[in-house]
Amino acid sequence: MTRKLFAVLALPLLAAMAVGQTQTWKIDPNHTAAQFSVRHMGISTVRGAFNKTSGAVEYDSANPSKSSVEATIEVASVDTRVEMRDNDLRSPNWFDAAKFPTITFKSTKVEAAGEGKLKITGDLTIHGVTKSVVLDVEGPTKPMTDQRGTMHVGASATTKIKRTDFGVGTNPMVGEEITITIDTELVKPNPNAPPPPPPPTK
Repeated sequence: MTRKLFAVLALPLLAAMAVGQTQTWKIDPNHTAAQFSVRHMGISTVRGAFNKTSGAVEYDSANPSKSSVEATIEVASVDTRVEMRDNDLRSPNWFDAAKFPTITFKSTKVEAAGEGKLKITGDLTIHGVTKSVVLDVEGPTKPMTDQRGTMHVGASATTKIKRTDFGVGTNPMVGEEITITIDTELVKPNPNAPPPPPPPTK
């Protein structure tokens, strides 16, 4: 009983120590959303999201400059809760998802920006155009470990871009400035975890 209790108490400490080294984390697509907002005719704000995001993060809490981020967003997963508008956004009028199926981000610089904050500079590619942007990041949070030994951390990143800088859309009723917010959960599976049980049979 004493050994089991010690193991339970020590697990979060070991997890926190592990984050002090450069570790590879995967973006959990089921708990990640790339959201955006834009003004319509200067009188209302339209919000939407891209629901399919993947990627990986190399993070070193002791030396954030050693960290790096890569993320890929599937353009066809755009969702503004209006089917006609979503189809238009996927069309050549806007993102042209058939020709440019992904939006990508690859960091070029990571630096601390205060307690619990990072500033990440990187190359954002939309519609075949690449521009340097800066993400203001809250997090990562302190790691949590689930019953299978998988470690989880969360972070939220924001930036602003001009859509016409990337050649997206020409409709003057839609605002130039786009605010982007990415809420993500990162996971690092336990390599020694037993395989998950098989799904129940009918």
